[in-house]
Amino acid sequence: MGDVLTGLDGRTLLARYRAVRDLTEMLAEPLSAEDQTVQSMPDVSPTKWHRAHTSWFFETFLLVPLVPGYLPYHPDFGYLFNSYYEGVGAQYPRSDRGLLSRPGVGEVAAYRSYVDEAMAGLLDGGIGPRTADLVTLGLNHEEQHQELLLMDIKHVLAQNPLLPAYSPTAGERVGSADRAGPPGAGWTSYPGGVHEIGHTGDGFAYDNESPRHRVLLEPFALADRPVTCGEWTEFVDDGGYHRADLWLSDGWAALRAQGIDAPLYWSDRDGDRSVFTLGGSRAVDPAEPVVHVSYYEADAFARWADARLPTEAEWEVAAGPARAEGNLLDRDRLHPRPVAGPSSSPFGDVWQWTSSAYSPYPGFRPAPGAVGEYNGKFMVGQYVLRGGSCATPPGHVRSSYRNFFPPGARWAFSGLRLARDA
Repeated sequence: MGDVLTGLDGRTLLARYRAVRDLTEMLAEPLSAEDQTVQSMPDVSPTKWHRAHTSWFFETFLLVPLVPGYLPYHPDFGYLFNSYYEGVGAQYPRSDRGLLSRPGVGEVAAYRSYVDEAMAGLLDGGIGPRTADLVTLGLNHEEQHQELLLMDIKHVLAQNPLLPAYSPTAGERVGSADRAGPPGAGWTSYPGGVHEIGHTGDGFAYDNESPRHRVLLEPFALADRPVTCGEWTEFVDDGGYHRADLWLSDGWAALRAQGIDAPLYWSDRDGDRSVFTLGGSRAVDPAEPVVHVSYYEADAFARWADARLPTEAEWEVAAGPARAEGNLLDRDRLHPRPVAGPSSSPFGDVWQWTSSAYSPYPGFRPAPGAVGEYNGKFMVGQYVLRGGSCATPPGHVRSSYRNFFPPGARWAFSGLRLARDA
């Protein structure tokens, strides 16, 4: 769960609490009540469910155990809005969340207000380090759901033949419509040897980022920018989705079963390629980082490009102690920005697939109690992504941050940066 952030007293945390909660509401604001009560696949949750679940987290892990006499808002909300915490009770099936026509959007808003009022009382009353840790975890948890909320909204809107926009400014093409892609990627070499990775202990981090430990790396090189849509178009035009020799067996099977022949949200009409963004549909921009590709697709592209995906240790060593700056969550953009040349930051635009399976670090121990279910129990059958995306809240990521998804997942804001042996 990480160390308490030095100097964050109750009132400071309350200010941050209000800012995070307000951002969630602003992200949900463009949607109607009907938009918040739909679901397009089992992994997608309705917007109102995210809003209720993040309130449930504060209610369950802070208000109920710490505030004498606190009464939960509704006796059944613990069942409806528990995601996967077996230690605190049963959960409504994830695949059926879109069937929850009640509670409505208005009642979810009332639930959030009820929880916010109680949290303000808790934080105003003075808190200890353990409580500060839990509040900080809850705020980082809500920031994760802000990105999940945008991922899910985009997937739901993309299923509508009208291709409605979430925001008229999101995903606007930047620059000339006939702009060519950027120059070829450069390569930065890094020495082999023993390196340290993992959280340094300064500030908040999730338990899966620890303990810090040593890794042995061979010399390697990392591309100085993400793979672009223009480069991905070359892969498509060269038959990349039709060459079994480029694909892992499971990836090839998924490709054929699902009829995949391009990144998620791409369309091709008589050779004119378009992409659905949160601002609606428009032409594919060859200069933008490609986004919404699975691990299988990223791995196949890397093989086609005579390269590979970096390991998560290589990515973290290359990122170093860099501050997490770049194209992160901007409510007016919500899409990768065009690449003009070498990237000045390893963060933002797209989460970058690594070749590393999501596994515990040596000496890893989950946090005690139900919050220990946050990360550890998912350490199987998934791959690590690094760097944050155009939908990741600023300040949320760091060099040691480990995101993870199953290898076939495509609805995340995921792309790739290539690596080579040096």
